[in-house]
Amino acid sequence: MIVLYIILGLLVLLLAVLMINTAVKGAKARKLLGDHPVAAEEELRDYAETLRRMIACKTVSVKDSYDDTEFQKLREVVKEEFPLLHEKAERMTFSDDFWLYKIPGKDPTRNILLMSHHDVVPVPADETWDHDPFGGEVVDGTMFGRGTADTKGSLCGILYAVEGMLADGVTPPVNLYVGSSHNEELGGDGVTTARDYFLEKGIRFEVVLDEGGAIVDPPLGKSMKCEACSMVAVHEKGRCRLVCKATTESSHISLTGYKNNPVERMAAFIAEVSASNIFIKRINPQVRELFGKLGPYCNFPLNLLFANLWLFGGILKRVLPKLNPTAGGMVGTVCTFQKIQGGMTDKVCTANALLRHNSEEDLDRELEAFRAIAKKYGVEVEIEHREFYKPADTQSPAYAYTMETLAKVFPRFPAAPYILPAGTDAWKLTPVCDCVLRFAPTRMRSNQLGSIHAVNENLDVSAVYEAAAFYRTFVENYR
Repeated sequence: MIVLYIILGLLVLLLAVLMINTAVKGAKARKLLGDHPVAAEEELRDYAETLRRMIACKTVSVKDSYDDTEFQKLREVVKEEFPLLHEKAERMTFSDDFWLYKIPGKDPTRNILLMSHHDVVPVPADETWDHDPFGGEVVDGTMFGRGTADTKGSLCGILYAVEGMLADGVTPPVNLYVGSSHNEELGGDGVTTARDYFLEKGIRFEVVLDEGGAIVDPPLGKSMKCEACSMVAVHEKGRCRLVCKATTESSHISLTGYKNNPVERMAAFIAEVSASNIFIKRINPQVRELFGKLGPYCNFPLNLLFANLWLFGGILKRVLPKLNPTAGGMVGTVCTFQKIQGGMTDKVCTANALLRHNSEEDLDRELEAFRAIAKKYGVEVEIEHREFYKPADTQSPAYAYTMETLAKVFPRFPAAPYILPAGTDAWKLTPVCDCVLRFAPTRMRSNQLGSIHAVNENLDVSAVYEAAAFYRTFVENYR
């Protein structure tokens, strides 16, 4: 009986610790109070007309080809709409059409960079839009068109912020650079040529803000007590592309057995990899901070789980991939077999796999296990491409300032870091900046996020105004 009392006492004590931790973290969390930027109707009309003109320029990225016609139209629109920027800033061009503007600051030894690309993906011939993809039509405050959300909307916000600052005679505290790529959608050379210039000139940035994160609907849905969340991507998953190959010497493959049939061996190999536990699950610092920032705004029991990762972290990293694939991707490597080629009449079967990873060290161990499974089926594995990007320094003053500015401009939205599963231009700037953040301060509902690269891409005009308010506050008060 004494043992039972001791166990019950320990359980009560554990529950008390969990509840206290949850209460303390909830009390320390920022209160979601205050007003967001609100534009007058006349201002919104101005923003809408400018963005409409930008959308009308069909700056479509085409692989292995570049036609400057539509890009030149966009340059002319931007010059007409933002004359002070072109009068007062130093302007440089890299590659075919990467824009770089520099506005000198009070401290010429420090630099920050705002980025947003101006190229867009094509509109497939078989897509049926409800609005002209390049018309910039506004319906109930929402503009439809290719590039509204990705990412001429945020670019328009940056340009309005800088133009307004210059019109008011404001000199930024540090050098302000504004960059925009013409071939981001292709993973092109625009940003890399600019980066090489920075390296050559010894230019480093305290912070880079590019696309990736946004102000989105609560990522945990009805489990959260807020209207939206500012999600700042502080890391971008690395990429490792593998080519897997199974071969045979038999000239009568249709008559050979299982072990000599490349197609069946490859299928068995893929099945075992997919069912295996070789990919390491880990709650790394970025994910830990994500849960810590969002936890106080969650309902029970998520608030208790996130406040006590020391106890529940092991459970979460195993459960998350099953509950939410996007969230699950943040706790470990995701392996996707993208293509398989070869048939019964071939002597070879190949499969392409893409591994998106959070850690180089974990990937090394995972590749070793991957190859061990491949060896069982006589499958050879070659690394076709491997790249990894340094996470942003979330202990830096620049990161802290970014989160403070989000709280100031969007006080009703909690802000949290996360790991971006998609690719951006931003990772290429990690050699010249320790705090590269993938975040554009545009409010996007779930359906608007889903419209990126899809039918009826759209963005609220008010979101462009709000983004401009954030960018201007960010630049003018930078410290």
